Amino acid sequence: MRVDLKGIHAAHVTLAVGTRKIYWYAWRGGPRLRGSPGTPDFIQSYNEAVAQRAPTPEGRLQSLLDAYQRSQKFLGRRERTRADYVKLIKNQIESEFGDFPIKALAAREARGVFLDWRDRLALKSVRQADYAWTVLALILAWAKDRGKISVNPCERGGRLYDGTRVDFVWSIDDEAAFLKHASAHLHLPLLLALWTGQRQGDLLRLPWSAFDGAHISLRQSKTGARVKIPVGAPLKVALDEAAKKKCSTIILVNSDGRPWTPDGFRASWRKACKKAGKAELTFNAELTFNDLRGTAVTRLALVDCTEPQIASITGHSLNDVRSILDAHYLHRDQALAEAAIRKLEIGYAQRVAEVKTGTDSTK
Repeated sequence: MRVDLKGIHAAHVTLAVGTRKIYWYAWRGGPRLRGSPGTPDFIQSYNEAVAQRAPTPEGRLQSLLDAYQRSQKFLGRRERTRADYVKLIKNQIESEFGDFPIKALAAREARGVFLDWRDRLALKSVRQADYAWTVLALILAWAKDRGKISVNPCERGGRLYDGTRVDFVWSIDDEAAFLKHASAHLHLPLLLALWTGQRQGDLLRLPWSAFDGAHISLRQSKTGARVKIPVGAPLKVALDEAAKKKCSTIILVNSDGRPWTPDGFRASWRKACKKAGKAELTFNAELTFNDLRGTAVTRLALVDCTEPQIASITGHSLNDVRSILDAHYLHRDQALAEAAIRKLEIGYAQRVAEVKTGTDSTK
């Protein structure tokens, strides 16, 4: 019986003794087949090779994942963001849905399949599950916008994680405890973040040329916003001292005098917070470097800075400043409550005195 095996590749080789031999492969570049064409061993080895072969990405979700990573939508993102996306796509999305048929995205059951996947990821980390869902949703949104698919089953999926950082604001005591127990090369990063309100990545890349002795100028990598920040006295003292020993064009360096890598900095920061938490019972060891940005906004507001003034320093939009103050920090800040009651007491006393003396200006 004749059997038609598709894709077989024949390689003709001249041996050292001068004779010609044919080697058979399941496909060009594929595994070598055993036996001779037509024999049971040959057919079995061909079937084994086909069964182990990764499915062609054409018509599969893998093709969309690959196309997205070649697009300007992806290539235009920050280097760190691209690296995070690639890692997540490879480790979470490809392994689960690489061979998922594109046509099946339009099926009514597809959304449930993806939601079940997110639920499984959430058993390990709710935030990572949300992140994986968000990345897959934006890839499918890109594909839909390009006309590659007609339905995005991950649209409007919401979030599983609903925690906030309401209580994670660095107090003066937290700052003092950290400076007391953290290594010296971590002091300047803390002060820079508290007195500029900038993101970790931008501060780790900040060159000495950005500091003119009175201001720090930078362009934020995430938004492209340009800010010129007057340097407060405590920060200026620290910068001037660091400038005397500078050994790099970058301001923030590790204990070896080299610019930090993002991973290296995060690891050292976590260890320092953990150490301060063990030494000082009042220190909140769950505080992160990212919390310093919101803390800077809060501290500026507590000294009666306006929202535009705050935005001019941190680079937030006015809406973002308002969101931080309204939703995350100020309604929990005791200092504001104390100040509000003091103002009320003064105003009430003045009003009572006016009534008693007959000088009520409201009549």
